[in-house]
Amino acid sequence: MPNLKVIKKILDVGLVPVVRAASADEAMAIVEAITAGGVSVLEITMTVPGAIKAIERVAERYGKEVLVGAGTVLDPETARVCILAGAEFIVTPSLKVSTIETCKRYSKVIIPGALTPTEVVTAWEAGSDFVKVFPCDNVGGAKYIKALKGPFPQIDLIPTGGVNLNTAAEFIAAGSAALAVGSELVDQAAVAAKDFGKITENARKFMEAVKAARSK
Repeated sequence: MPNLKVIKKILDVGLVPVVRAASADEAMAIVEAITAGGVSVLEITMTVPGAIKAIERVAERYGKEVLVGAGTVLDPETARVCILAGAEFIVTPSLKVSTIETCKRYSKVIIPGALTPTEVVTAWEAGSDFVKVFPCDNVGGAKYIKALKGPFPQIDLIPTGGVNLNTAAEFIAAGSAALAVGSELVDQAAVAAKDFGKITENARKFMEAVKAARSK
């Protein structure tokens, strides 16, 4: 999918669920639950055993209907493998310019992790499409996003850490381009109990929260 369409879809959906699981099969079950809740963008982390196979399976099964990305990507070599597996966007927990360069070489969307103003600007100047602010809750949550948007209104920020159903509206109001959500959506207790309906319900609630916050 062309970069601009990927960027537009992330912006339109406004939510990036982060899938962490004990196996590729479990990741697929979570993906099915998330998509059933109306979310068509998601990220499979490299901490999932068999993550590359899971990305391949999502890309093959859903095609353009679901935008699959790779998360917790630590280096350009891993980014390349994920891209070849079908990842349409790459998410990193920290700032590594060489990973941004690799994604640009393959014309894929890159969302590097950053925290300080210097890191945010460095990521943007290196060509990032969005900047993931992580760990956001440790430095003020939505208030920190609002503070960053003051001097950097042109940079699309995606907070992760501290994003839940109670804070989603605050993060949107603060200027977040989209929200990255992990365990608050992919409830690990529900996964352990194989209660994937709970994850579908969470996905639906988060989508409703984003839509409601944007309509204000």
